[in-house]
Amino acid sequence: MAKSSLFSLSLSLFLVLPPCLAADPDQLQDICVADLNSGVKLNGFACKPAASVTEADFFFKGLATAGATNNTMGSLVTAANVEKIPGLNTLGVSLSRIDYAPGGLNPPHTHPRATEVVFVLDGTLDVGFITTANKLISKTITKGEVFVFPRGLVHFQKNNGAAPAAVIAAFNSQLPGTQSIAVALFAATPPVPDHVLARAFQIGSKEVEKIKCRLAPGK
Repeated sequence: MAKSSLFSLSLSLFLVLPPCLAADPDQLQDICVADLNSGVKLNGFACKPAASVTEADFFFKGLATAGATNNTMGSLVTAANVEKIPGLNTLGVSLSRIDYAPGGLNPPHTHPRATEVVFVLDGTLDVGFITTANKLISKTITKGEVFVFPRGLVHFQKNNGAAPAAVIAAFNSQLPGTQSIAVALFAATPPVPDHVLARAFQIGSKEVEKIKCRLAPGK
């Protein structure tokens, strides 16, 4: 009787729990090439008709050449995600190339949907991430070496060398998302109130305005 009651309770909980608590299902087809022009809203993208799929849906040459790093941060991220390679839809993987000028920085940011693994193509980088206990885990990595940034944790890469550097970054998401900490806080639309930022960072409102001005789109 006890086993029967336990089974009934487990079955009832399974039936009433929201779908978001269930595991992701396995693929139900070989491919589901993203229809980037579809108006259908999904957790991902709708599939293109199989007859419309071509080899171009699985190809991207954008990581073959270095990106232009003549910008404020001295770095550039070139993404190879589902928006660039529609054939990645439902496959749960993507890549990026990150190039750094001497002194270049990929500023503190997070990827809310993926863990990141970087492989150094050239140069030397100081990298690190911060745990939720505010512990910095950091290391200097060089050509041929690998470093991991756990999903959702704030992390960065800095080229402190005299030569350019580059990495290939791999993600366990077709669209990992990126949220730059400084831009998210100081260049949001609508803006985060000055008094909130002033209190959080223990600075004056004039300093808040200066930072917002520097990080405004187009700056």
